[in-house]
Amino acid sequence: MDIRFEEYATPEGKELFNSLRDRFVLADATCRDAVTDILAQVRTQGDDAVIEYTRKFDAPQFQLDQLKVTEQEFLRAEEEVDREIVETIAFAARRIRDFHERELEDSWFTTRDDGTITGRMVRPVDSAGLYVPGGQGGSTPLVSSVLMNGIPAAIAGVRRRVMMTPPDGEGRVNAALLMAAREIGITEVYKAGSAWAIGALAFGTKTIAPVDVIVGPGNQFVTEAKRQVMGRVRIDMIAGPSEVLIVADSSADPAYIAADMLAQAEHDPQALAMLITTDKTLASAVTKQLDIQLPRLEREDIARRSLAARGTILLVEDVEQAIALAGDIAIEHLELQVQDPWQWLPKIRHAGAIFLGPNTPEAAGDYVAGPNHVLPTMGTARISSALGVETFVKKSSIISYSRQALLADAAHIQRLAALEGLGAHANSVAVRVK
Repeated sequence: MDIRFEEYATPEGKELFNSLRDRFVLADATCRDAVTDILAQVRTQGDDAVIEYTRKFDAPQFQLDQLKVTEQEFLRAEEEVDREIVETIAFAARRIRDFHERELEDSWFTTRDDGTITGRMVRPVDSAGLYVPGGQGGSTPLVSSVLMNGIPAAIAGVRRRVMMTPPDGEGRVNAALLMAAREIGITEVYKAGSAWAIGALAFGTKTIAPVDVIVGPGNQFVTEAKRQVMGRVRIDMIAGPSEVLIVADSSADPAYIAADMLAQAEHDPQALAMLITTDKTLASAVTKQLDIQLPRLEREDIARRSLAARGTILLVEDVEQAIALAGDIAIEHLELQVQDPWQWLPKIRHAGAIFLGPNTPEAAGDYVAGPNHVLPTMGTARISSALGVETFVKKSSIISYSRQALLADAAHIQRLAALEGLGAHANSVAVRVK
């Protein structure tokens, strides 16, 4: 298997590590300019622009009356989707819901002896847009994205949840996506993809009302569109290709490691699958397992290109060094396939999600474990977290003074206002306490 192998102690190993630590990238100029133009067209032309782009890139005969998914389409989806798939969607939804219900924050207040009341009020946003990629023209429906984005919004109390997903060539949406939407109570679904879908959510059109928050994965055009509308709306994050870093010692099973690296590599030719290990023999066994397992994959070509372009094995002295390097890399998915992985958990500084032990493949987190699979990539786990209920709420400060409290604080307020040259601020207190 053509995968890069380096010893961290060498100059080449240090160079490789530095490139991994500093891997944040934005879309290139061509993509940025194209997205800027698309967003401008959607902002000024509304539905007409959305339909025009949909015809050009997805469904050539697409009409405006097809834009919103109808109740008849939902009913047809119920007939088309296999019952076992429906059961699994419901199972995953329960797990995700149970986990995220623990994230819900309460408003709180505190009262001082002088009668001052301060606090924080937590309220949901009014609306959220959920972008769901088409998945190879609709043939591989990303139902997990519907659940992972839609359930936390519902728990937060968002009244209006809108799903956007591109149609297939016939102007339809995969039935499994509609069943996932129905499972979590989403009834407003539109058939639009890429940057024009993000533009419609941000600016609104005659058919599609704008939203307050936009979440969901996508290609570089979706990501760049979210970046360009950020500020007008909240977004979940600027996301790059999917990533996994596996820390392993001699106790690890090379077949497990190879399988988990391939599970990331099959996402995208730019996906990052990485192993940091203390055992050179294990590293060799992993490369052999990659050769064995690769030909079995339906997405062999994608996984092979990914490993050739970005696959990495780094040899280190001990697990403690591996954990320290993993913290600097700040990976999206971090697996600890080492003896007693729990003892190392307190030393993990930065990671989107952490998977402990040999029986915890990253795929479990993608689907049914419960925690959200929308995670920071490209090193942004240093500063950001997984999507959660907090993505869909905002917090207002509460302040209430009694006259006694204002009299007690007046001199301090006026002194600071004078220092900053803000006389009206000082006077707004003075007129109350004179």
